Amino acid sequence: MSDVEGGRRYWPQVEARVARGLTTGGTLGRHDGLMPGTKQPDGSATGPLPVLFLMADTGGGHRNAARAVGESLELAYPGGFAPVLCDPLGGPGSARLLRWVTGLYGPAVRLAPWLWGAAYYATNMRPAMWLLRRTLLRPADRAAAAAAMAHGPAAIVSFHPLTGMAAVRARDHAAPLAPVVTVVTDLAAVHAAWRYADADLIIAPRAVAARHGPADGRASHFPPGESARGTWAVAGPPVGRDFDGGPLSAAQRARLRRSLGLAEGRLVILLTGGAEGSGGMARRAAAILRRFNDVHVVVVPGRNAALKRRLDRRAARSGGRLTVTGFVDNMSDWLRCCDLIVTKAGPGTIGEATCCGTPLLLTGHIPGQEKGNAEIVTGAGAGLWVPGVRQLVAEIGRLRRDRGAIEAMGAASVRLARPDAAGDIARLIAGLIPAGVTAVRAGSCARL
Repeated sequence: MSDVEGGRRYWPQVEARVARGLTTGGTLGRHDGLMPGTKQPDGSATGPLPVLFLMADTGGGHRNAARAVGESLELAYPGGFAPVLCDPLGGPGSARLLRWVTGLYGPAVRLAPWLWGAAYYATNMRPAMWLLRRTLLRPADRAAAAAAMAHGPAAIVSFHPLTGMAAVRARDHAAPLAPVVTVVTDLAAVHAAWRYADADLIIAPRAVAARHGPADGRASHFPPGESARGTWAVAGPPVGRDFDGGPLSAAQRARLRRSLGLAEGRLVILLTGGAEGSGGMARRAAAILRRFNDVHVVVVPGRNAALKRRLDRRAARSGGRLTVTGFVDNMSDWLRCCDLIVTKAGPGTIGEATCCGTPLLLTGHIPGQEKGNAEIVTGAGAGLWVPGVRQLVAEIGRLRRDRGAIEAMGAASVRLARPDAAGDIARLIAGLIPAGVTAVRAGSCARL
């Protein structure tokens, strides 16, 4: 069975529970011959209810957001829900043309961001989305409907602007009773595709909801199992549980640095460019290393293998002052042990960094969806806008002499954080499912 048809078990905490035999049924455990959540003759349910998560690997933020909400569903309702991951745009079961088009996202944002920006703004209107839905995106509808037919989900959740319409199509053709939820992963600018789909509930960060949703900035309230189409709620961006807990104490940070092989007493600067490794990180890392002898630079190049090879060669002659990772699964550790993060204004990185209390030096943004993110960070005092290499080096030099300024930015970063967002989103999703369906197993799923 393909990734799109069968889903994928992908968050470690849930898989650990499966291995220990604590979660059964659905896509995350054994099948007992009945659809999870259906009732046996004695009135009990067979296992966790499937919830279909639609996303796409254009960047890493959409997958991470889905993972974070899936973890929170498991924590809030142990054994109650079985999230099923589906990528109808670029997954193995998607159309070849769609896979090719979505595969261009990484090269476009790295090599020609202006081209991506042109495509973003050209499609940022309802007529353009109407046309895309009936042409390029039509195969995504079929893939999502196939996944819904295979699993009979209790809810369908879209984490990507181009999967929202596929979620509605899947509901209409294969799961008519399943509510459709859109989780907006952008912080400020919102493409028309997020709003075009006829979702039952749109969950968005405060800045987005203030512009397009409730004017009072508060989440909408409605009885479990009921909602009006197009209802908005305020929550986000969702981040994984690894990023919860805020910054570390000085002693904890020192221990963590030693475990990661970092020297104590040095200013540690983390460079990242999202999952695609964009933003001229090699040039910025080289400038920092040339200017400062007492600074340790850590670069996380994501999926950018060419950038990693280039940086590995530099690291070999850096005298131990440059650490180059691959695609990491312990990003929370690197964020908590560094003094500053140098990054583009990606919503996922901003959400994770603020939950760890890390000050941000923002070097740029992808045209379109990341517009306005820098203003949120700098307006809160959690970071600085440093688009040029000279500006970046100058600000690092100033902050290197003023640890108080770094601490103030870190405190502001914590105030900007929304560590409970994934849990709030999980509860909103569960609250849309009718009461008779949420009673998956006695005591396993509390009513909202």
